[in-house]
Amino acid sequence: MTSFIVLAAEQKSAEVTDWAARVGWLVGLALFVALVYWLMREGWKWRGTLQGDLPELPVVPSEPGAARLAMSGRYHGSTTAGQWLDRIVAHGLGTRSRVELTLTDAGLDVVRPGAADFFVPADRLREARLDKGIAGKVLTEGGLLVVTWEHGDRLIDSGFRSDRAAEHNEWVDTLNDMINKTEGAR
Repeated sequence: MTSFIVLAAEQKSAEVTDWAARVGWLVGLALFVALVYWLMREGWKWRGTLQGDLPELPVVPSEPGAARLAMSGRYHGSTTAGQWLDRIVAHGLGTRSRVELTLTDAGLDVVRPGAADFFVPADRLREARLDKGIAGKVLTEGGLLVVTWEHGDRLIDSGFRSDRAAEHNEWVDTLNDMINKTEGAR
């Protein structure tokens, strides 16, 4: 009987969960995540304010001409030329999206569902190349089509990735040929 009393005295009930502490931690964590998100959003808006001197983007001319090349894929953003981490967010250029690219004699038409479309006139195109990254997106070597163009007093790199990566080389060759002919005509 004494052993039974000793066993009964040694048994304890399980710890009771402190729900107030758990709820407090969860609320604190949710507030922290909301704060970080808000700070990121404010930083994005501030960057757009700093780039407010960027002129409005050109629109497609009424008669752009026949399509030389067409491509569907992803638009990964635009940066200051040569500075692959300096994202440009003004006028929606920082918004990633699907893209339909069309190259005509008039220039490069960039149609983005869910984001602002823009047009790069042929005389403002400066270079096309294959690269591996642009602000926030790094791919394999040559996995990104980067088009350098002039807008206002800035040179801008815009990054595109085709749904069919084999198209990239044709785009680089055609764009650079077009740029060289345009520069020769000036």
